[in-house]
Amino acid sequence: MSLFQRVLIANRGEIARRVIPSCRALGIEAVAVYAEPDRDAPYVREADEALPLPGDDPRQAYLDGPALIAAARDAGAEAIHPGYGFLSENPAFAQACATAGIVFIGPSPEAMRAMAEKDAAKRLMAEAGVPVVPGYHGEEQDAEALLAEARRIGFPVLIKAVAGGGGKGMRLVEREEAFADALAAARREAASAFGNDRVLIEKYVACPRHVEVQVFGDATGRVVALYERDCSIQRRHQKIVEEAPAPGLPQALRARMMDAAVRGATAIGYTNAGTMEFIVDASAPLGPETPFYFMEMNTRLQVEHPVTEMVTGLDLVAWQIRVAAGEPLPADWPPPLSGHAIEVRLYAEDPARGFLPQTGRIFHLRLPEGMPGIRCDLGVAQGDVVSPHFDPMIGKLIAHGPNREEARRRLIAALDALEIAGLGTNRRFLRRVLSDPAFAEARLSTHFVAEREDRLLEEDAELAPAH
Repeated sequence: MSLFQRVLIANRGEIARRVIPSCRALGIEAVAVYAEPDRDAPYVREADEALPLPGDDPRQAYLDGPALIAAARDAGAEAIHPGYGFLSENPAFAQACATAGIVFIGPSPEAMRAMAEKDAAKRLMAEAGVPVVPGYHGEEQDAEALLAEARRIGFPVLIKAVAGGGGKGMRLVEREEAFADALAAARREAASAFGNDRVLIEKYVACPRHVEVQVFGDATGRVVALYERDCSIQRRHQKIVEEAPAPGLPQALRARMMDAAVRGATAIGYTNAGTMEFIVDASAPLGPETPFYFMEMNTRLQVEHPVTEMVTGLDLVAWQIRVAAGEPLPADWPPPLSGHAIEVRLYAEDPARGFLPQTGRIFHLRLPEGMPGIRCDLGVAQGDVVSPHFDPMIGKLIAHGPNREEARRRLIAALDALEIAGLGTNRRFLRRVLSDPAFAEARLSTHFVAEREDRLLEEDAELAPAH
């Protein structure tokens, strides 16, 4: 089956830089696009061709679907890889690509729409036999009706915006008396962030672990689960540390979760790479029958995909391209798991000042490359400027080892070896997370950071040795 000759990457930074070598390994030319602040970025230099995007607003430039499609036509690209963020989960853009005769390397617009709003997605997943958190996902939005539903579910409950993510439009309500104010605040935030103030109500799981399953579907209708990742280490609903496989997950529970993920993705005719995200009730030790619940589906490649690549030996970006070109998934998938991988997200931010984003020039950068089991996926190089226009993530450090403890130790050593000067980062904060005894013992929940934030932010705290 013939692959593409040229692929345009409708993104920037770390993910654009990640897609280029996968294209090259397949004999495909990679075309980059850039807004003015990215003119000298590493991904622009590394691509086979790079085209400027119009407009004075750098962020809006990467959201200009017609300009991106025009760039693909000008470059002779048969396909567009959207990366993550920006237009990666925009069904209108995927449809516009199809209308223009350009292959969108991702799921169909219909699959994206099916998962776009959390309430409709949960109803659809429940119909497919996927466990969902007890709650209310209906159309009624009257405040009194929603309060009645919250009483029926039982406090504490979560109010969640039906659109978007990242914790925006979400409120924990522990008592009935606080419901009205929390609902109003959630609606205001959701309307501002997503242009949609509709909400759903769910039972609050007191000790949740965030475990997601990597799925892949092809044009034949086959869907495969490529194991799971634990993403419980979060700050304000933003992931910080991810690992694969999920520590302490019994094989029977893994099998149940993978089966549910496949059922859910199959129900919407899903193709290409996607992630089914679940909440696991970790209030008791995990066992074969531990409850888990569908949270949402990310209809794209995830930032944390490298940990899955390292424990499966697969190039997920290359398989995105192969599947988009019509190639079926291998008959022997999923491959066996190999070892353990942990990833941290390196941000230009100041943890001691409320994680305030940092901007400026990187005067010195020395990566821990060449260390055993270490992979560095960065979007910047020495001399680059981190601008205020985009997300402050500099990149990711990933460690692989024969077991979780070895991967953890390797990642701590990699953070110790990393040298970056010119602007502040969260390197020491990440180092403390990995060194925390609870993390070392895999006592994980989404409350991990909030429960330890004071200690994790102590600049003068003694750092535990890697060995």
